[in-house]
Amino acid sequence: MLTIEQIQADLKNVLDDYFAQVAQPGKLFVVGCSTSEIRGDWKGTNSSLDVGQVVYKTIQEYLEPRGIAIAIQGCEHLNRALLVERVVAEANNFEIVDVVPAMHAGGGTQVAAYQRMDDPVEVEHIVAQGGIDIGGTEIGMHVKFVQIPVPLQHRDVGAARVVALTSRPKKIGGMRAQYQFTAANLEE
Repeated sequence: MLTIEQIQADLKNVLDDYFAQVAQPGKLFVVGCSTSEIRGDWKGTNSSLDVGQVVYKTIQEYLEPRGIAIAIQGCEHLNRALLVERVVAEANNFEIVDVVPAMHAGGGTQVAAYQRMDDPVEVEHIVAQGGIDIGGTEIGMHVKFVQIPVPLQHRDVGAARVVALTSRPKKIGGMRAQYQFTAANLEE
């Protein structure tokens, strides 16, 4: 039987793995999470506030000392809107929308985050530098271009598969474009 301690241990392993590989994680980290998938069920069929609470608490406590804000993605019933602290929304000029999460419209992790955040608000769109997707919730729409998968050694939280993303700046230009500054850049 899956325990809270196992979920915490799985999450810490995933986060340690992610941050060991990502040199510049940025200031905003998106988390998509299906508590149903963690419990071994299809998304939205067995949501759990208890699981959501341990997911949010564990990730938030991991990110906070690193100065990284968290954005919790909701389910499709909220158009995958994200729950963030109001100060994060205002600092990033994110458009706040008028909705609050519920267990079957937002999900267990969003409800748990809503209860624990100081001044939570929902926003429709963000541009995070990276994040993790626990259980196939499709966070890619909220991670800036160009998205890069992070190959995790620890790829599960409970029964849910975890996919991680980071990002890099777009490489632009044509035949003469260069991506490193060397002596060749000075040649006339």
